[in-house]
Amino acid sequence: MSDDQPVPQWSPTPDDIAQAQLTAFTDFVTTRTGIAFPDYAALWRWSISDVPGFWRTVWDWFDLGKERGAVLTEQPMPDARWFPGTRLNYVDHVVRNARTDQAAILVPTEDGALREISWDELLTRTATLARSLRSMGVGSGDRVVGYLPNIPEAVIAFLATASLGAIWSACGQDYSAHAALDRLGQLEPLVLITCDGYRYGGKIHDKRDAITTLRDRIPSLRATIAVPHVGLTVFESLSWDDVANYEAGTPGIDTVAVPFDHPLWVLYSSGTTGTPKGIVHGHGGVLLEHLKALGLQSDIGADDTFFWFTSPSWMMWNYQVAGLLVGATIVCYDGSPSYPAPDMLWDLAARTRATVLGTSPAYLLACAKAGIEPRREHDLTALRTVGVTGAALPASTSLWVRDRVGRQVAVSSISGGTDVVTAFAGGVRTVPVWPGELSAPYLGVALDSWDERGHPVRGGVGELVVTRPMPSMPVMFWNDPGEERYREAYFDTYPGTWRHGDWITLTSRGSVIVHGRSDSTLNRNGVRMGSADIYHVVDSLPEIEDTLVLGIEQPDGGYWMPMFVVLTEGTELTEPLRRRINQIIRNTVSPRHVPDDIIVAPGIPHTKTGKKLEVPLKKVLQGGSPSRVVTPSAVDDPGLIDWFATVRRPRN
Repeated sequence: MSDDQPVPQWSPTPDDIAQAQLTAFTDFVTTRTGIAFPDYAALWRWSISDVPGFWRTVWDWFDLGKERGAVLTEQPMPDARWFPGTRLNYVDHVVRNARTDQAAILVPTEDGALREISWDELLTRTATLARSLRSMGVGSGDRVVGYLPNIPEAVIAFLATASLGAIWSACGQDYSAHAALDRLGQLEPLVLITCDGYRYGGKIHDKRDAITTLRDRIPSLRATIAVPHVGLTVFESLSWDDVANYEAGTPGIDTVAVPFDHPLWVLYSSGTTGTPKGIVHGHGGVLLEHLKALGLQSDIGADDTFFWFTSPSWMMWNYQVAGLLVGATIVCYDGSPSYPAPDMLWDLAARTRATVLGTSPAYLLACAKAGIEPRREHDLTALRTVGVTGAALPASTSLWVRDRVGRQVAVSSISGGTDVVTAFAGGVRTVPVWPGELSAPYLGVALDSWDERGHPVRGGVGELVVTRPMPSMPVMFWNDPGEERYREAYFDTYPGTWRHGDWITLTSRGSVIVHGRSDSTLNRNGVRMGSADIYHVVDSLPEIEDTLVLGIEQPDGGYWMPMFVVLTEGTELTEPLRRRINQIIRNTVSPRHVPDDIIVAPGIPHTKTGKKLEVPLKKVLQGGSPSRVVTPSAVDDPGLIDWFATVRRPRN
């Protein structure tokens, strides 16, 4: 992909820059250091050259209290230790934002209702639930788990758990009992917090059988607490209203101060190739990173409504909850983004007066193909940013947001991961947005692009690496003696440097282009290519619903690069359509990206968080047994794996 100089689709106005929290922070840094920063790039360079100085400044800017001792010791990764001797609790920095003039949480539903959770209710229920958990014997280091949809009770359960110094973990109820057990069961939790079911697509999904399975299969449980969400009765459980009641005059939250790196929550790898890895993050690292990412990078503050369409299974749920750390109102929605109409998410944004709305490239592309005009059909005058993650955002879809949502709306495409529960790069309020690109690396992220020998790559495709530690890197993997799996996951390829597993290009203007996962690399004649570049152009065709490209090394030394397409209803793969697909790839990306074969598939399997199963399916097509290569419970449609196992290379 060429590194020319495209025209930005959005540029900050002088007022945007003057009013941005980042501008005030930059002035604060200048006053402290005596260094002038002419632009964001200069500030970023300082933030990665003086890592301890940067994070101490973030700490002071957000007034996090008195830190003790050094900011960072043992800097070589993965042995970095942050703020040793400092004690804190994530929940204290939610409590300090309590207010009476706006809601803490908005709760819209598919049927048009909109409920508000006040800050008083949020904190009162958190306090009473924390006391109930303590009475059940839950203390610092114990585990409380949630099997819940994206409802406010999930937020309250997390805050109550964290306030005690206990460890929270959750997955959404779209996960089967088996998939939830693979994740939550390994923690040996004391308490399960759940609900009777959830509403999605106009239907009630009864989850009581799954709850029974979890309760029966996790012997460590002392209690199950059930939220009456859809009007069903969960037997042999405690009532949510009894253990998290809301009464005026309830005493405040009694938080437990814990070490900076004390576990806050456990998130999980996709689990498509085995038992999901439990990724543990600490109180202090998450607090610092999320304040920076939301307050400085995204310019989210007390006047904002922050709405990301997500689930407790996905790190973006944790990321959205962090809106409470900066005093924003957050939105909990457990319904469909496309029911009862394809533009439901835009309707929700209008109803909640969202200022920052988060979604996926797939949803935006579906809206574009459906001919939806959000700015004409909904009042989006409050909206200033559309956040996008989960996959690379094509330039054409980014431009659709400009033209159909609003030219005043900035697109913040972000890329990071569950591993650091944040973004490495994304939108910045003071930096332009270029179509199909992430505007800049985030402050404090020593992002680089390396070749296989560890040499920097500029203007071409390289491995995404992070060369200096970040406070939200995992404190450990669960059940990983000696940190063997942790070190293997990120530090084996380049010792002392974090390799994330994405292909990126760093442009001359400081932006970042993401090409897809490097562990599913397409490699023709020694030229490495990212599958996302193909998806960008093919998925824009109205006849195509979904796409998957794989590079298969053959036993005879050959190389086969098939593309699987899911066609829209009523479409056939005619020879003219086949030629048009190949031509648009050839003209828009390169001749090397043209697939060897185009094969119609009944569907493309994804992880529960929407990522295509490129690596497992490559192994299946190379002859691997589906039962050994893929864990069915981690896949949205496991039956599709068997179909891919029947695929053979066509004889041309």
